[in-house]
Amino acid sequence: MNEEDESRPSGDPKPLPGAAAFLGMGVSSAVCVGLGVVLGLWLDSKFHTAPALLLVGLALGLLTAAVSVIAQIRQYL
Repeated sequence: MNEEDESRPSGDPKPLPGAAAFLGMGVSSAVCVGLGVVLGLWLDSKFHTAPALLLVGLALGLLTAAVSVIAQIRQYL
C-alpha cells in the first residue's frame, strides 16, 4: 500500500482523473502508434517489403498504446 491509500478511509473511492491524465493518455497513444507507423515505413523502404512491415509496425503501435492506456487507467481503479 502506498501513502495515498493509507490516508483515505477504506470505503471512499479514489479521486477521478483530471484533464491532464486524459491528455497524457491521448499523447502516449499517439506517440506509440506514430512511432510504430514511422518505424514500419522506414523498414519497408529499407527492405522493399511494402506494406507488410508498415502493418506490423501499426499493429505493434496499437498494442503498445493499449497497454500504456490500460496501465494509466489502472491507477484510478
